[in-house]
This record gives sequence, C-alpha cells and structure tokens, in this order.
Amino acid sequence: MRTTHGRTVRTTHGRTVRTAHGPLLYARSRALPLTLAALAGTALFAVWAAGRLDAYLDPGRRVPIVALAPLLASAVIGTSLYSASDELDRTAVRPWWPRRLGQLTALAALAAALVAPAVLGHAETFGAPAVVRNTLGCTGITAAAAVLLGARLSWLPAFAYVTAVYLGSATAHGRAAAVWAWPMQPGAQRGAWAVAVAAFAVGAVLYAVRGARPEGSRA
Repeated sequence: MRTTHGRTVRTTHGRTVRTAHGPLLYARSRALPLTLAALAGTALFAVWAAGRLDAYLDPGRRVPIVALAPLLASAVIGTSLYSASDELDRTAVRPWWPRRLGQLTALAALAAALVAPAVLGHAETFGAPAVVRNTLGCTGITAAAAVLLGARLSWLPAFAYVTAVYLGSATAHGRAAAVWAWPMQPGAQRGAWAVAVAAFAVGAVLYAVRGARPEGSRA
C-alpha cells in the first residue's frame, strides 16, 4: 500500500486499486461533478429562455428568468447536499461543518455567476443583482429544507413558495410586499435583499451544523 498524489494505492493479488481521499472523495460522495454540469445546463437554459422572451429589449420580460432560474439552480444544489454515509460523517475525527459551509457557499456563488449573464443590464430593475439575490434566498430555503426533509425533497418548499409568489404578487406593492414577495422585487429593493440574505444565512448555518436529514429517517 502506498499514497500517490492524494490517493491510496492498494495492491491485491497483483491488481492495483486506487482509493480517493480528501476533497476528491468528498466531491464524489456529493455528486459534485454532476451538480456542476446541471448548473451549467441551467445557465444555458436561462440564456436561451431570455432570448426567446426578448428579455434584452424589455426588463419587464425578465421576471420569469429572475424568479425561476435561481429556483432551478437551488434545486440542483439541493441534490448535492445528500450524504450516503451520514453515520460516518457524524463520527468523523474532523468536523464536517467547514466542508458543508464551503460547498453550499461555493455552489451558490457559482450558480449566481452562471445565471446572471442571462439578464445583464438594467441592474436597477430585473437584472443581475436580482438574480444573485434570488439565488441566495432560494439556496438558503433549500438548505434549511434539506436539514428538515432530506436532500431529495429539499427543492419542494422553495418551489412551492416562489411559484405561489410568482402567481400571486402581480398587484403586490409597498414595504410588506418587499418582505413576503422578495423574489419578485427589483434588484435595488433593500427589503428584499435583507430577507434573501437572512434566508441564506439561516439555511447555511443549519446545514453546516446539522447536515442533510438522513434519507428514510423518521427521527
């Protein structure tokens, strides 16, 4: 047995078996390569949809992209929060919360950076800032849902909430709307930013400390 470039190489009956360790093993256990590919696909879909809606001509036509693209991205991130070895995670020598927090924060930042080009310009209305805000908020809700419901159902609360707001907030105005209908607010709305950042902070802390709920557990 020997270690080569961060991998343990075991020789059994003349055969060489390479076992991944550290960050590479963590990335594989969370299906991060597939998650990154899905986020890239979400970004391409957002750009395509923006072109079909002529969103570059009228900022008002960007609302579906601003509301729904971050929602899709957060659902993709939620699937990566699943852990197939929850008991091993809890008994590990090193604390897992830095890796969980780093994973969630990095994926949220990457998702916002990938989706934002679909709505460049008009930052004061429905531009890139609104996409970044909604990505943070939706990801926070998804992370909290992963702790309570499990990673496989983590997309459900954010999907139900954003869909309800999207369908019911057309006539919503005032300070209260900036709070409960924050996904539908222009990018410069401070109240909406406060809610989204708070949602991300709460979700990130919960996930970092507790991790996703084990699948099939009723405890």
